[in-house]
This record gives sequence, structure tokens and C-alpha cells, in this order.
Amino acid sequence: MVAKILADTLDQANAKFLESNKSPARKVGEIDNRGSHFYLALYWAQALAAQTVDKRIAEKFAKIAKDLSDNEKKIDGELLAAQGKPEDVGGYYHPDDAKAYKAMRPSATLNSIIDSFA
Repeated sequence: MVAKILADTLDQANAKFLESNKSPARKVGEIDNRGSHFYLALYWAQALAAQTVDKRIAEKFAKIAKDLSDNEKKIDGELLAAQGKPEDVGGYYHPDDAKAYKAMRPSATLNSIIDSFA
């Protein structure tokens, strides 16, 4: 049952993601992989909160969906602001985990929402 809910809502989120054209672009100042992942997470959380098959799942995702939605512009801005500068990740083939983690999570707002959920 839970797997079907997850699959159905991910399908809905993916459709909204594609309709909203949130795929990564090639230019600085446009959405990148980090931003596209944010939007898929936002749309999936919204779909999970809106589904009516499992009330417990809907309640669990209602807060994260609201927090992500309420902070969409701020998170998008933080992700875009991280672009265009070189990042030291400690190496190409064997990056330093802590440096790579920091580089891939440039939005303090998004990080706090995700961390509060986990």
C-alpha cells in the first residue's frame, strides 16, 4: 500500500516537474541539478500531503510541503546564488566528503527543512 502511494505521488510530482519545465539548464543563473532536485522534492511532498489513501502519510508530509512551498523563492534564490563560482571539493576522483556535502547543499533554508524532517 505505501509503495503504491509513493509511486503514484512520485508520478504526479514528475508530471508537474515536467509541465513546470524545472529541468536543469546549461547557463549560470538558471536552474541546475540542485534546483531541479528541489522542485521534484517540493512537488512530491505536495502530492504526498494531498493524497487521501493514507492519512498518516498525508499528515507527515503536510508540514514539509508547506515549509517548502512557503520558502520556494528563498530556496530558489539561495541555490541560484551558489552558481558560477569554483568549488573546492578536495579532488575530482576522490572528493572530500565534507567539502562535497557543503557544495551540494548551498541552501541553508532547504537544509533546515530537510534536516527537521529527518
